[in-house]
Amino acid sequence: MAGHSIPHFQNDGGHLVIEIGVKEFMCTGASSPFDHPHIFIDMGHDTEKVCSYCSTLYRYNPALKAEQTNPPGCVFHVKAA
Repeated sequence: MAGHSIPHFQNDGGHLVIEIGVKEFMCTGASSPFDHPHIFIDMGHDTEKVCSYCSTLYRYNPALKAEQTNPPGCVFHVKAA
């Protein structure tokens, strides 16, 4: 997650639900060219939020660290130019 102070997540696998260990994050959709505008999502007191662009349901799981997801592999990494 170098370069990001807020975790970014993506859904290349088309998962209906992605569990994450944070309540404030960015959703990027899928990898380019299938991404959408990177939007900030804040769950607040809730434990689930749906991305308004890609309809991915993000569910807070306090057992996960900020750089972990369930299913694995949904952390967005900036690719070097």
